[in-house]
Parts: sequence; structure tokens; C-alpha cells
Amino acid sequence: MRWPQAKADNESESTVYELLHGSGLAKITERGSHANDYSARRIPLALCDTYPMQSPLQSPTAATDPKSVKVNLTGGTGMDIEWNDGHVSHYSFVYLRDACPCAMCEEERGKAGRRPGDPATAAPGALLIFKPTAKPLSAEGVGKYAIKFSWNDNHDLGIYSWKFLREICPCEACKGSRAIG
Repeated sequence: MRWPQAKADNESESTVYELLHGSGLAKITERGSHANDYSARRIPLALCDTYPMQSPLQSPTAATDPKSVKVNLTGGTGMDIEWNDGHVSHYSFVYLRDACPCAMCEEERGKAGRRPGDPATAAPGALLIFKPTAKPLSAEGVGKYAIKFSWNDNHDLGIYSWKFLREICPCEACKGSRAIG
């Protein structure tokens, strides 16, 4: 789709000025006696319309919509999900931390050739530094589609969607179907 280009005339400039400044989205930078005069700045503009985006998340299915979620923070045993299709998944906290879906962790795993949930391995000859076992300090729901953890290593960027969690289910049946597919 090609966005229409607007002429940098006074009408389109003032429209953008009103949209931005009326909503408080833009800051006014003082320049001499024309601090609030947008046309005095003569910034060329390309106007574009923004449209509400449809969520890239697919509608939940029985396989990706949890019936119940139990996060065992105090016991430290992990998270249990019973899915609407009857499947039950257990995720250890170490597995979940190693499967973090944030961009930084995805990139690190990609470079090492690891799959989500696979533990990091030290390079041959590297000195191992003590690393405490991964444990979340807190867990919170993200809308109706995900859960987010705040980990004891100060990492909290990963948003674990239900769909993602079902895809990485560590049970033997799911591991087997991933190996085939």
C-alpha cells in the first residue's frame, strides 16, 4: 500500500499541528518569538493515515486456549496448564527461562542453534560461573493471550503467549510430534 503524500502547505501543516499538539503527542520547541507558530518552522511533512491494526494473534483454538493455569511460585515447581482440548502441560521454571520469547533471547538462541527450552551450553574450555537456578519473582497475565514473568536474573522482557507455550510444550507426546514435523 502506498501512503498519499501531502503538500507541505499551511492547511496540511496546521492539521498535523492540531492533531499532534491537540493530543499532546508532540513537544513544542521554542524558537525565538515564533515558539507556538508551527508554520514558522517550515518542516516538510508527509501525511499518512493510521488505521487500526488487526491483531496478528489468531483466534484461540481449544489447543491454544488454556482452561486453567497454575503458577507455583512459592513451591518453585513450575507452571501447569490444562488446555481446553484436555491436554495438560507442565513447564519447569528453568525450561521457561530458557525458552524466553523476547527478541534478545531469540537472537542468542538463534546464534547458538538452540530451540526454545534448550539450556545454554558453555563453550569448550570456558570457565563456568555460578548461576542461580532460574526462578520467577512474579508472574502476571498479559491481556487474555499471554503471561509474563519477572525472573531472579532481572530479566522480564518475555511475553509468553498461550500459542507459544503450546508450541513448546515439553511433554513427550508434543516433543515427538515436533520431531516428526
